[in-house]
Amino acid sequence: MTGFQVKENLRQGRCVVGTHILSLMNPTSAALTAEMAMDFAFICTEHIPLGRTEVGMMCQYYAAKGISPIVRVPSPDAVSIATMLDGGAEGIVVPYVETVEEVRRIVGAVKYRPIKGEMLRAWMEEGVALPEATARYLETFNRDKYVIIGVESVPAIERLDELLAVPGVDAVFLGPHDITTSMGIPTEYTHPRFVAAVESIIRRCRARSIGVGLHFQLLRLPGDVLERYLAAGMNWLINAADVIIMREAMNAQFGQLRQLAQRHLPGAIASTASKPPLESCLTSGGPA
Repeated sequence: MTGFQVKENLRQGRCVVGTHILSLMNPTSAALTAEMAMDFAFICTEHIPLGRTEVGMMCQYYAAKGISPIVRVPSPDAVSIATMLDGGAEGIVVPYVETVEEVRRIVGAVKYRPIKGEMLRAWMEEGVALPEATARYLETFNRDKYVIIGVESVPAIERLDELLAVPGVDAVFLGPHDITTSMGIPTEYTHPRFVAAVESIIRRCRARSIGVGLHFQLLRLPGDVLERYLAAGMNWLINAADVIIMREAMNAQFGQLRQLAQRHLPGAIASTASKPPLESCLTSGGPA
């Protein structure tokens, strides 16, 4: 999908599906990733040490394959956002957004590029009209760009209606690890308070025709919980990360092979040392 198609599908309530790309710029893995039936590729510069050149190469590659590149920047910094857009990002995710001022800054950086400074402030805060030709140009120039704000804390949830009221927000990113920690129930992803909060957020987003997604290994959610989220209108389906899904598939196959081999080679299967899983909001068995 193009950025415009993703944006329109989110607005109209149709689902778009993709994953977090952790396999990065290995040419072979990038080529294989592009063969997955996904609408967008989620690239993170908040938690992953990726440079501008790497991100630009990934964005250009996936866009050329018809997969809309989304980049998560570390903060609502207009310069960082512009850098990622110049590199080829179509969607911009900004984490842990909590104020209207932050949302305005993000929308201005994405939807009104390359306008900056006093002219942008006067337009967004005071309603001073842009020159007609400039307004038409910006609409075309930024046609494929879309804004996704991260709602990841109790204060953000409490101010959700104010944040969504800022014109130009296309979707909301829900980070379960940060939200549950902020709620005082860390990693309790099936806790009734968390599930109810997510369901409420989804309904409030969809009431404004704004897309919304929970970054999680979605098929690991209890079926009734996932059904509740989908029934409420969750339509930005960002499913885990490519290497997490690969890890589980590989481990399942290794287990099957050991069982088959054990029938013919009893007692000859080497033991595998168990170790605790890597704890991270990116690589855990739950959220990615």
